Amino acid sequence: MSPLFTLNNAVEQDQAVEEWLGSREGRLGELARHWFAVVRQCGPDVLEIMHDGMATACVGEAAFAYVAVYTAHLNIGFFRGAELDDPHKLLEGTGKMMRHVKVRPGAEPDEEALTELIHHSYAVIQRRLEEL
Repeated sequence: MSPLFTLNNAVEQDQAVEEWLGSREGRLGELARHWFAVVRQCGPDVLEIMHDGMATACVGEAAFAYVAVYTAHLNIGFFRGAELDDPHKLLEGTGKMMRHVKVRPGAEPDEEALTELIHHSYAVIQRRLEEL
């Protein structure tokens, strides 16, 4: 089993994440703030950090999800996305570990299905940490 991706400077509320989310404009900004709020609400042990220009969430130090904003869409990414059950077929990507959900204004994925996927990602990392 491959090691977890860890970020040892993650904190409860990262000012840099707040500033980054606040600087995203229009509908993409609204979506980024909404979905990162869902990520933050996964559990009391969720920490956050800006990593590679993306608002990133961790369980303790182990990264589990990120939000990245691009010109016409945003990605909600999962560091162990290849391990996630995805019954609604939301995940994209073919990498060894990571997967993402592409969110476009006006063509948003099912809210309940994506929320479930985010919580599942959190649970996978929690379980992996317990196994260590």
